[in-house]
Amino acid sequence: MPGLLRGVARTAVVAGTATAVSNRVSRRQANRWSQQEEAQYYEQQQQMAAQQAAAPPAAPAEDDAIAQIEKLGELKAKGLLTEEEFAAQKAKLLGM
Repeated sequence: MPGLLRGVARTAVVAGTATAVSNRVSRRQANRWSQQEEAQYYEQQQQMAAQQAAAPPAAPAEDDAIAQIEKLGELKAKGLLTEEEFAAQKAKLLGM
């Protein structure tokens, strides 16, 4: 009987140790993954900030079309464009 009790006690100690080691390994892996995810997130945020800083805001297309129509009007007023040419270019700019 003492041999059986000793065997049970030894099994309990080994199982407890294995569980403790397993839990520690799991926590360490989770911490590593968390740190890697944080680093990746930080890197993505830096890249997005750099892209936003590098790309100037696009001018509205509507303002651009109006400016071009005004230039065409000036050319027409100077006699460099006919009424038909002006109307065709204006329709093209306005998407008609």
